[in-house]
Amino acid sequence: MTTKTTRVVSGIQPTGGLHLGNLLGAILRWVRMQDETECLYFLADLHSLSEYMDPAERRSSVREMAAALIASGIDPERSVLFPQSAVPAHAELCWILNGTARMGWLNRMTQWKDKAGKNREGASVALFDYPVLQAADILLYQATHVPVGEDQKQHIELTRDIALKFNADFSTDLFVVPEPYIGGGTAARVMSLRDGRSKMSKSDPSDMSRINLTDSDEDIAQKIRKAKTDPEPLPDSADALDGRPEAQNLVGIYAAINDESVDQVLGRFAGQGFGTFKPALADALVALIAPIRSRLDELRRDPAELDRILADGAARAAAIGAPVLVKAKSVVGLTD
Repeated sequence: MTTKTTRVVSGIQPTGGLHLGNLLGAILRWVRMQDETECLYFLADLHSLSEYMDPAERRSSVREMAAALIASGIDPERSVLFPQSAVPAHAELCWILNGTARMGWLNRMTQWKDKAGKNREGASVALFDYPVLQAADILLYQATHVPVGEDQKQHIELTRDIALKFNADFSTDLFVVPEPYIGGGTAARVMSLRDGRSKMSKSDPSDMSRINLTDSDEDIAQKIRKAKTDPEPLPDSADALDGRPEAQNLVGIYAAINDESVDQVLGRFAGQGFGTFKPALADALVALIAPIRSRLDELRRDPAELDRILADGAARAAAIGAPVLVKAKSVVGLTD
């Protein structure tokens, strides 16, 4: 994807509490994609209905997430940024696609199995149907590519299955069959600062396990200083970090921030201990997060401007998706 001939669509749930894992694992990829192609980014508030959330929290989280994305580098002038629920065509197309999707397809979804667990009877229909709404999110805008990690490839495969079956069932070429796009520059898998085998997560009860985008410079330095490590010095190659998850995590974070390979980082720090490496990592993190935090504070003070940006994005998204929904309704016989 090096030209403006493609269109990328991606969404993020407005759950609040963004941290370094979100930033390095997804958001900075989105920022870079703005230079590569046409991008639509939505705040997936309809998807958030699959689990209970306080209504006031949901409303504030949409605005907070928008502020965090803009502060991190998403440009509402270059990309289309909007709340999913502000474009009713998402839900309408989802219902149309429910006639094409099959129960067996959804039953096999790993995310459904993981999130529902043993309590499938008690899980919401929205959680089960989540992948069909996700397909609608993508197909509504005739996206050619969807930026996903390896753990999300199954959802794109389902979207492709739905698009292909719909096109075949109704003898149409309406839906573009999207491709998964894995990459977009550095996309680090960031792990907990307390346990290198667990992903960094806002649900971890220990705030010391993560670097939040709102952390002060002092908080960042303290969290890195106290991050779990081992007593061995850093090796001279990435392979030698195998079996050292905490060391691997910290070096990987440093490499991602500086857009370097792990081997390049180790070329500078080989033989040195974490007493030397941790301050360098803390400085790099402060340099990355301080301007984001400052811009986030600025945006929070102007909720009216955030609302204006989101309303403008929703209008632009609705205009792109409207012809697809009109054609879909016609194809299935809901309209002439």
